[in-house]
Amino acid sequence: MGFCVQTEQSLILRLRLCLCLGGVCIAQSLKIPREPRPGEFDKIIRRLLETPHARAIIMFANEDDIRRVLDAAKRSNQTGHFLWVGSDSWGSKISPVIQQERVAEGAITILPKRATVEAFDRYFRSRSLSNNRRNVWFAEFWEENFGCKLGMHGKRPGSLKKCTGLEKVGRDSSYEQEGKVQFVMDAVYAMAHALHRMHRDYCFGYPGLCPRMSNINGKELLGYVRHVNFNGSAGTPVVFNQNGDAPGRYDIFQYQITNKSTAEYKVIGQWTNKLHLNVDAMRWRTGDPTLPVSVCSVPCQMGERKKIVKGVPCCWHCERCEGYHFQASEFSCELCPYEQRPDRNRTGCIPIPIIKLEWHSAWAAIPVFVAVLGILATSFVVVTFVRYNDTPIVRASGREMSYVLLTGIFLCYAITFLMIATPSLAICSFRRVFLGLGMCFSYAALLTKTNRIHRIFEQGKKSVAAPRFISPASQLVITFSLISVQLLGVFVWFAVDPPHTVVDYGEQRTSDPEKARGVLKCDISDLSLICSLGYSILLMVTCTVYAIKTRGVPETFNEAKPIGFTMYTTCIIWLAFIPIFFGTAQSAERMYIQTTTLTISLSLSASVSLGMLYMPKVYIIIFHPEQNVPKRKRSFKAIVTAATMSGKLVQKGSDRPNGEVKTELCESMETNSEYFSHVGQNSALLALFIYTHRPLAFPSLSVPI
Repeated sequence: MGFCVQTEQSLILRLRLCLCLGGVCIAQSLKIPREPRPGEFDKIIRRLLETPHARAIIMFANEDDIRRVLDAAKRSNQTGHFLWVGSDSWGSKISPVIQQERVAEGAITILPKRATVEAFDRYFRSRSLSNNRRNVWFAEFWEENFGCKLGMHGKRPGSLKKCTGLEKVGRDSSYEQEGKVQFVMDAVYAMAHALHRMHRDYCFGYPGLCPRMSNINGKELLGYVRHVNFNGSAGTPVVFNQNGDAPGRYDIFQYQITNKSTAEYKVIGQWTNKLHLNVDAMRWRTGDPTLPVSVCSVPCQMGERKKIVKGVPCCWHCERCEGYHFQASEFSCELCPYEQRPDRNRTGCIPIPIIKLEWHSAWAAIPVFVAVLGILATSFVVVTFVRYNDTPIVRASGREMSYVLLTGIFLCYAITFLMIATPSLAICSFRRVFLGLGMCFSYAALLTKTNRIHRIFEQGKKSVAAPRFISPASQLVITFSLISVQLLGVFVWFAVDPPHTVVDYGEQRTSDPEKARGVLKCDISDLSLICSLGYSILLMVTCTVYAIKTRGVPETFNEAKPIGFTMYTTCIIWLAFIPIFFGTAQSAERMYIQTTTLTISLSLSASVSLGMLYMPKVYIIIFHPEQNVPKRKRSFKAIVTAATMSGKLVQKGSDRPNGEVKTELCESMETNSEYFSHVGQNSALLALFIYTHRPLAFPSLSVPI
């Protein structure tokens, strides 16, 4: 793999093509102009350095151009960078490498395999001026070889010696047989064999040239030439292949610098139908025994694909398989299955790790801590109420509804553990059932209580008759009817979409596959979650409306104002929950944030109800038991008397300001300054009626409803 530097000759182009087809990949193909301008060879070196990993330079050029290329590499300070491979025009010549030994070090060159023809030596050494007159150039050779002149015809400027004609080749001058003599002789013999066979075919038995051969086609003679087969002058067979080429026989040389700093060509191998190379005899840069590497592009790393440069199959760009793609082949990246991600080397896919909310996580520890405190507080309230079940404060708060409300508060805390537990079929089923059930218990009970207060006071404005469905049994029926709607919706949900677990790979499918996680969760969508809580939120909103309507009831009467404060605070909590829950839908921490937000919101809602409605009562029961005693009972007659006095107050109220009316009322009631606090149902209704129309008549009344 490397470059090909050549001159503009069609023959050399063909030779380069053969090399490429033989397995040599050309990264660049540059041409040396026939008449190069100044700086042309420096430009060639800069072009070669555009792909610095391709260091092998195959040169088909004459020795002058070879010398100038080496000189340009030396000027560019690239000594030792390029690995030169020269054609037979370089061979073992000294002229291209004079004064450029370090640049040319390690160059590999070839020469056709030579054999000395002894018969030619005997013949040529016997030639003289007298027996070789037919060669018109022989006289010129004679003067050049012996350094003399032959009369006026062979006079040479500056030559003083006159040729005698008795000089002898090889005796009076140095002589070495030209290396290509055998090829010239074989070429002549090949033509002779071809003509002989053609004469035998066309002129069999005819002496001399027959008419058939007097005007033959050149293609016919070429066919005969290609079919010759004889032993050449060196004893090797002379044959031609289907392309008309003779078998290649080459000696392979390497230009080496020995330890004595002398440079010379050494034979390192040969080619006779196949390559014979002595690798151990090869020497590259002085002091560097490693085998140099020449590639157009370095091999891609694992997880990278090759993007081939158009038209150059051995040159490519390495592109890393990004995102969730892995290296499927040498040239392509493919996307991993949805539930998998690329491995560290991006050579395959591995399953994406599956996670869930862990108990030791801070996202779970805080809700669990709050839930545990809430359950302990709720249990303490329940135990206190059960122990003091018959005391006035417990009875006045409505025992039956209180226990229902406390159950709902307990479930709001307990759902935290189901939301954090490892999803399974049972856990997912329980989540569906209890997710909205705790809120439904709480707000169904509070809605029933606020609705009862509202109906009683509205009825009291019209008549003294008691409203319907205000007894404890009726209140329980109404509460559980409201709760049954939630349970019915859950059962329909079970039938339409049975619960099951899923692994959500999209929730934490980050741009970095290393951070991708699959989330094990119950198959409950955000919409299903809101629908499950939607009914409870509807009860909460309705309860808040009734709390607003009953806000005029004195705070000592049946928890009306504490219920109102509880509902206002709860609405604020859930108004904050909605944007946090849905605003984090695209977050990578979605599972943690939404689960923590939901459980904390449920626990805060329960804590508000528990703190505002029950903790004051528990405080009085435990720390001020003297206030947890029944007031002195009043007879029904006292209530009627108060009602009569209130009737008189109506008449006076039409003529006097409110302040005066209140003063007179208080003075007239001084003899009856003690009021009952625990009376029968009918008396209570009458008292409620009077209290509703005359707010100051019973300032310390506390009646269970």
